Amino acid sequence: MARGHQKVQSQQKNLEKQQKLKKAQGHDQKKAAAAALVHQCTVCKSMMGDLKTYRQHFENKHPGKALPDVLAAEQA
Repeated sequence: MARGHQKVQSQQKNLEKQQKLKKAQGHDQKKAAAAALVHQCTVCKSMMGDLKTYRQHFENKHPGKALPDVLAAEQA
């Protein structure tokens, strides 16, 4: 019977240890979101996640400007 009680105590201790490690490591959604933004508009410096969004942004917000090299190369 003692082993059963020891097993429960060990499991609880391990669970607490894992929770402390997880809390210490944390998960920062802001950092994850910022890492996903890889393309920066050459005119207004806003950040976009992919080329399709970048192209739409550039065509809608900066219609008089020439396409940046990144978008021109992707189009060809």
